[in-house]
Amino acid sequence: MTDQMQPPSLPPVAERRAHSFTHHGVTVDDPYAWLRDPNYPDVQDRQVLAYLEAENGWFDGAIAPHKPLIDTLFAEMKGRIKEDDQSVPQKDGDYIYWRAFETGAQYRKWYRKPVVGGDDELILDEPALAEGHDYFRLGAMSVSPDGRYLAYAIDTNGSERFEARIKDLFSGEILPEVIPDTLSSLVWTADSKGLLYGLANENWRTDNARLHWLGQDVASDVELFHEHDEGFRVSIGLTSSEKWIVIATGDHVTSEAWLIPSGDPTAKPLLVAARKPGREYDVDEHEGTLYIRTNDSHPNFRLVKATLAAPDQWAEVIAPDDHFYLTDFTLFKGFYVTEGRQDGLDQIELRDYATHAPKRIPFPEASYSASLDDNPEYDVTKLRIGYESMVTPDTIYDYDLATGVLDVLKMQEIPSGYDASRYATERLMITARDGTQVPVSIVYPADLPRDGSAPLHLYGYGAYGLAMEPGFSTSRLSLLDRGFAFALAHIRGGDDLGQQWYLDGKLDKRVNTFTDFVDVAKGLIDLGYTSKGRISISGGSAGGELMGAVVNSDPDLWGAVVAHVPFVDVLNTMLDETLPLTPGEWPEWGNPIEDEAAFHTIRSYDPYTHVSAQAYPPLMVTAGLNDPRVTYWEPAKWVAKLRATKTDDNILLLKTNMGAGHGGKSGRFESLHETAEEFAFILWQLKVEG
Repeated sequence: MTDQMQPPSLPPVAERRAHSFTHHGVTVDDPYAWLRDPNYPDVQDRQVLAYLEAENGWFDGAIAPHKPLIDTLFAEMKGRIKEDDQSVPQKDGDYIYWRAFETGAQYRKWYRKPVVGGDDELILDEPALAEGHDYFRLGAMSVSPDGRYLAYAIDTNGSERFEARIKDLFSGEILPEVIPDTLSSLVWTADSKGLLYGLANENWRTDNARLHWLGQDVASDVELFHEHDEGFRVSIGLTSSEKWIVIATGDHVTSEAWLIPSGDPTAKPLLVAARKPGREYDVDEHEGTLYIRTNDSHPNFRLVKATLAAPDQWAEVIAPDDHFYLTDFTLFKGFYVTEGRQDGLDQIELRDYATHAPKRIPFPEASYSASLDDNPEYDVTKLRIGYESMVTPDTIYDYDLATGVLDVLKMQEIPSGYDASRYATERLMITARDGTQVPVSIVYPADLPRDGSAPLHLYGYGAYGLAMEPGFSTSRLSLLDRGFAFALAHIRGGDDLGQQWYLDGKLDKRVNTFTDFVDVAKGLIDLGYTSKGRISISGGSAGGELMGAVVNSDPDLWGAVVAHVPFVDVLNTMLDETLPLTPGEWPEWGNPIEDEAAFHTIRSYDPYTHVSAQAYPPLMVTAGLNDPRVTYWEPAKWVAKLRATKTDDNILLLKTNMGAGHGGKSGRFESLHETAEEFAFILWQLKVEG
């Protein structure tokens, strides 16, 4: 970094150091490559740390005058949270389980009690585990079939390298065996004596499934499965009946699954169907019949079945549909459930094993989010369902299979008060530049003027086939109550309208994601919801890449931009196969090492590459020093290049969480405070009264 003695009235300036590389005959200059510590993930380079700390100092100084607004927003947001909240209890075997927050607590406590009656039992105390740590995250947790043991995994620095421990719930003792560097679910064998897990290798990739026997040295654990393709990741689960352990491996476009008897985990695994490039499938089992969801004949998936004797011989059960996207299925003893989206709207359907005829559960609103909630048991008479919309708080139902009645068990309580009639929500269709109709979910004050005078916040993601659910947010009310409209752009790259919607926003069609977002903004302006320069936007990770692309292409549209852990250095990351995620990401972005066309495609939109000498909108950028997904140097390099290149005087802030990872700070109030900072930045830049 240059001039360490800069006055605090000036932002830090990162030194430019000559660095270039050549691929496919193209030489690329990268003068900020030095911001990557070669010892990562152990970041010790003093100049790198000094630059990040200087940026944090600049952030703190710039945001300090707005601390009263941050405090006001935080108090509002905290006031909408029921501090002593708890989940709806649910039966699983011989016990009823639930989790609860105590007043003032950042983290939950987990409880159970016997179905036959008895005292409440604290089985896991997150606040105690988090004590003394600046960051805490509970990962996988699983109770053994006999109810005696609890396996759980924790991360105390945001690196996503979890440490697994085992607790004897009968005695309260923590067993001596410790499994470090896990990065998977924790799955018990049927006899409650063995635990399956996956280790992260040196590149943070889970390429294995291992078996640990209780009481044995972890060093003697047996590797049951190993994946040799560097782009694939291994996951472990159970079938609904819990008779089989499923070891699945795959990348973003291809999958393969193996079955092991849960009562005999060292038995030879049964291959369901050998991997075929571009074919995805997942499997479950019911009374000896395998049910498989696959995209082998249509991007919207179909459901097939097979026998254990011939698991790769598939017979169709539910045909694929251009308008219905089959997203999931769950098998129960007497029936099964399919979940999906009909033209983008969530649907839950019950089906019997004889006819497979659907019985759809009706929901009252035109736009909403609905899915199965916690249903741990195989033989049930009621289904637990979660439901919300942009104006309806999170609601938990029990659906009675016999009567078809939805019984409300709990609706999210907002202690400071909430009146849904003060707000309105719509689902719009806005025409993109190529004629595609892009859905938009929007919520706004009921009295919002349609003359373009209102501020609007637009959120987007658009990657990995992840849909943006039109759900409820208590924090969002702080914008709505200050006259904002809030819109979700269901842009291509997500699977909001089916798998083809995802395919039309990836690889060589990636730019559709960015242009869809811009066209949604322009469409909302045309409809009178807002006007140019009155729009704030935000996105994180791949959604941060979206932010980087649209500030390059259409900087004058945006009045404020927040990019969380933004994936903006796409070309460099995809050229570095040593990074944790890179080989597994090539099916999503392309492999620029081997594919010249992919190199040129990525280079054509890469946000870091295309920073140019133009005016940029006000920007707030976040990073996590321990982030294994979007490494800290991506936002740092981007901000450094923006500072040196842009022609405006608009504020540019970078905040790096020095003890956290991809998700920012942990704890429900710490993360809420970061949201308050984000909203204060937006209100400040759009000149909206706090």
